[in-house]
Amino acid sequence: MSTMSFKPTPEAAGPAHSGRVALVAVIAAFGGFLFGFDTSVINGAVNALRAGFGMSEGLTGFSVSCALLGCMVGAWFAGGLADRYGRVRSMIVAAALFFVSALGSGLAPDVLWLIVWRVVGGLGVGMASVIAPAYIAEVSPARVRGQLGSLWQLAIVAGIFVALLSDAYLAQLAGGAGAQLWFGLAAWRWMFIAEAVPSVLYGIMAFAIPESPRYLVARGKLDRAARVLREIVGLKGGESAEAKIAQIQSTITTEKRQTLRDLIGANGRIMPIVWIGIALAVFQQFVGINVIFYYSSTLWQAVGFAESDSMTITVITSVTNIVVTVVAIASVDRVGRRPLLIAGSAGMAVSLGVMALCFAQAVTVDGKVSLPGAWGITALIAANLFVIFFGATWGPIMWLMLGEMFPNRIRAVALSAAAAVNWLANFAISTLFPAMADFSLAAAYGFYAVCSLLSLFFVLKWVPETKGVELEEMTEGAHTRAA
Repeated sequence: MSTMSFKPTPEAAGPAHSGRVALVAVIAAFGGFLFGFDTSVINGAVNALRAGFGMSEGLTGFSVSCALLGCMVGAWFAGGLADRYGRVRSMIVAAALFFVSALGSGLAPDVLWLIVWRVVGGLGVGMASVIAPAYIAEVSPARVRGQLGSLWQLAIVAGIFVALLSDAYLAQLAGGAGAQLWFGLAAWRWMFIAEAVPSVLYGIMAFAIPESPRYLVARGKLDRAARVLREIVGLKGGESAEAKIAQIQSTITTEKRQTLRDLIGANGRIMPIVWIGIALAVFQQFVGINVIFYYSSTLWQAVGFAESDSMTITVITSVTNIVVTVVAIASVDRVGRRPLLIAGSAGMAVSLGVMALCFAQAVTVDGKVSLPGAWGITALIAANLFVIFFGATWGPIMWLMLGEMFPNRIRAVALSAAAAVNWLANFAISTLFPAMADFSLAAAYGFYAVCSLLSLFFVLKWVPETKGVELEEMTEGAHTRAA
């Protein structure tokens, strides 16, 4: 079969994996924590929002997914902003957007203002989703870039977990998401306001990290770039840093900012590597993972679990996601990207197929949907197996590869385009799910299973292996034969 591959090359001077680069990567990845928190915090508030604002099913779906429109716009422009003003300044702007959105969403007087502030938060999420993976890839030694890049996904799932845990705690404290808590505000409002704390922390920490050496080289700040390469990345000696700077200079365009035109190859068509990145972004959403995290409480209540039980199940699922992401971090630089994606696609296809079968057995009792006999627990097990396969593979690896697979001269704009498409696909799946679920949950999960199967064939045929490859060695790719 045909695939695109890159040839791993040794780093110029064998840079060491230092504690400094790991710390810098952790701080940059904290944007992923806010990413996960912001996109999942509405999970525990959905039913209370619907009742409090008197929303229809369609408006409820849009209030959940509207933030994704902001994510798409933020991702689309993030690459250009990061190239013009720097990665670190862009992170600080994203932190400010998170903070404003947290307060605005929590204090929204009606559904219109809630949607507005959710979109503002989405802008921050979209920016962070582009800037942080690119930044981490640009400061990481190639041999551990997979581990450090996967910290982004670990931060996302940690943010999801904390959001769900916070939702469950606040709802329990108030006696329900719609009940009043402090200062006469309902618990669901405090669910949103809680995000202000990590937003401020992210902004403060962003001030403490250095700029990307590749951004500094592009701006002609070679002395600062050399210092970052030596002190953070771990290159030993001035000669090694100078050699790396020369290598970076040979693969970037310093006289102009990147634009969408740069994604067009010599043949007048969009480069194959760009299409591969876009397809990775689409498949990651079309397997339906965010349905689990955006609608899980509502979903499990629909099949017979009580509100408290459904929120507990959601938190357990989130913990599972964290654990398997740690497994991915430990294995990605040994096993490689492609094998993990292949295993993930196969596992997701099977587990989603089982979920479709389970929900095909659903019955309606007293106007409520339930799964009879052992079908309920089987669906719960299958859902968690799906999360395991996704969290150990497609969850971290898609973002990791988008941050590293593109050539230096197009990385920012290509990553922005792929991330924007990822958020557009997320929006489509999240918005359509309530209608799909109303029609047939079995059909919905059957669709996700088919998409997982298609992703398997896509990876086998087209996705390159980037393990151990220097960013400066990433090119448009050459077609080679793979076993």
